[in-house]
Amino acid sequence: MRNIIPYGRQFIDKFDINEVSKILKKDFITQGAVVERFEKKFANKVGSKYAIAVSSCSAGLHLSCLIYSKRKFKNIVTSPITFASTANAIFHSGKKPIFCDINSQDANISPAKLKLTLKNKNIGGVIPVHFAGNTCDMKTIKNICKKKNIFIIEDAAHALGSQYDCGSMVGSCKYSDITVFSMHPLKSITTGEGGMITTNSWSIYKKLKALRSHGIEKTNNSMKPWWYSMKYPGFHYRITDFQCALGISQLTKLRTFTKKREDIARRYIHLLKNTKNINLLISKIPKIKKSYHLFVLKIDFKKIKLTKTKLMNRLKKRGIGTQVHYIPVPKLKFYKTLGYNMKNLKNAQEFYNQAVSIPIFFQLKKNSQLKIIKEIKKIIKS
Repeated sequence: MRNIIPYGRQFIDKFDINEVSKILKKDFITQGAVVERFEKKFANKVGSKYAIAVSSCSAGLHLSCLIYSKRKFKNIVTSPITFASTANAIFHSGKKPIFCDINSQDANISPAKLKLTLKNKNIGGVIPVHFAGNTCDMKTIKNICKKKNIFIIEDAAHALGSQYDCGSMVGSCKYSDITVFSMHPLKSITTGEGGMITTNSWSIYKKLKALRSHGIEKTNNSMKPWWYSMKYPGFHYRITDFQCALGISQLTKLRTFTKKREDIARRYIHLLKNTKNINLLISKIPKIKKSYHLFVLKIDFKKIKLTKTKLMNRLKKRGIGTQVHYIPVPKLKFYKTLGYNMKNLKNAQEFYNQAVSIPIFFQLKKNSQLKIIKEIKKIIKS
């Protein structure tokens, strides 16, 4: 089979490899100083007071939900258009996920629908998902939640490099208590696998650091220098020094990566916006800056008389990889067995019916992108 243009791909250069190699030659390759150095640089980049590096975004979401697990509420609201880990983090913290419908224009959680959802008195938190790097209407969401004393954890797995309309970066926690990022290979930057949690709360920061490493806190005890305490059971969600060395190196290229994705997205928008039976994701907030983790087409398959599977297979035969983001969480077998369905999630269902993600990544060449556009138009029109 010919080479396939993937929908996403990491970019690793000789500088990244050199920085990782340096750490692998040192005495300490985990629990060393590089982790803290990465955390400080990351916090400085996004404008938060604190950052905690963890083994994955899923780990970060889990720990963040656990911060609030002892509160008496039963439910946490999130979007149905997200990866399973968002809902699973809620489930693993002993709470129940409640799904709020999305805006059809940007596939982000709808503030109007959220307001109605929060009439349920057992809701204690909201996890908005910045889908495809397009920021949610956090100002409105914060105002809605503030009135009910509801905490906010931003799922920013797609959104490193994105900015709110006020100019602050996602991760600054300007509108939330906690923000969680992914550093999976296909995200804005990568550490192989990895995640980062940001917050402006000292108490949340200290508890997250302990939870990341079994709930253990070291004590300065001259009489017993080996001594440590464990206030609560935590997890082994640590990240290695060599992963963080890669993260530091990648972080220096974040602006370059984001700019290239913006250029690719701009070309897609310009050449596809007037294509019949194709709609693009449109932000409801005009001044935001998107990281464009994904580029999603909404295709009217009924009108083109073609199934999603046939379209994706035809593009694959032409050397173009695609993906669907995401199967709505309530449609997954585990959640269906718990009684979840798409009854009140009309926009999410319609989005899923139409959504196809096409290639966007740093190394995507202009001629390859033009080929992608040409083949999509050809298939749609035929």
